[in-house]
Amino acid sequence: MSEADFIARLRAIATDPAARGLADDAAEWEGLVLTHDMIVEGIHFLPDDTPQDIAWKLVAVNLSDLAAKGAAPVGVLVGYSLGDEAWDAAFVEGLDLVLRRFGVLLLGGDTVRVPAGAPRSFGLTAIGRAPPGGAPSRGGARPGDQIWVTGTIGNAGLGLAMRLGQEDANETCLAAYKRPQPQLTFGQAVVPHVHAMMDVSDGLLIDARRMAEASGCQFGLMLESIPLSAALLAVRPDVLDTRLAAATAGDDYQLLFTADPAAAVAIREIAAGLNIAVTPLGHAGVGEGIMLTHRAQRIALPDRLGFTH
Repeated sequence: MSEADFIARLRAIATDPAARGLADDAAEWEGLVLTHDMIVEGIHFLPDDTPQDIAWKLVAVNLSDLAAKGAAPVGVLVGYSLGDEAWDAAFVEGLDLVLRRFGVLLLGGDTVRVPAGAPRSFGLTAIGRAPPGGAPSRGGARPGDQIWVTGTIGNAGLGLAMRLGQEDANETCLAAYKRPQPQLTFGQAVVPHVHAMMDVSDGLLIDARRMAEASGCQFGLMLESIPLSAALLAVRPDVLDTRLAAATAGDDYQLLFTADPAAAVAIREIAAGLNIAVTPLGHAGVGEGIMLTHRAQRIALPDRLGFTH
């Protein structure tokens, strides 16, 4: 059963409005935003990634969901697979570091011992305070909205290729893979201006399609506008295939959001004040799915838009 099929079955159970029809990355309940993500060895991290980096990623990917709701993080609950004592101790060290970095409390969780040699898996529930006007969903985009993304796209995907020995390493892309940075401050600051917002976790194109589908709109995206870092371009030339690879790689943990074009000045001022790059990618319109153009010419969507379970 695919992830989509499984979630469709769960919707018959998740009937409370707080669950948002299981169509979002988080629930909103009595002023709180709640989210839960899991990471699994061999799927979300490599067996030889350090325990400290894995702890960082586990927390950061969940905080990124809070960032996409404009929520202020409060605390986390951790589900942990016990194994080698030294490895476990190093994980705790990394967990302490990332929680201190983002000012988040450890509130509890659970542990389980797995058989030796079994893939490790970890889960984390993050709890945040909803913004005063409520948390935006991924389904709030409107025709005419401008589509924006923070930061740059593709660094983490290239960082993974570097970890696998497929590309020469550089620290910028490796760091993006190992220790993603959730855009918490920007999410909280920009939330009064956005109609829809989600984080880019599985790939820019697949996540844009999810937002478009949830909103009942078509997203027109300009491939040449997707922001790429100098570190990525130093390794891969700026050609169509490079941009498509970046847009489908995933693990970026940037914020994808839509807003009325009249809010553009305010959005840029917020970003400049926080020293965060923001880039308009296109517009929402009437229709469905995503339409991709490159230098004003419509191009076919790639067979793979991003990561799916």
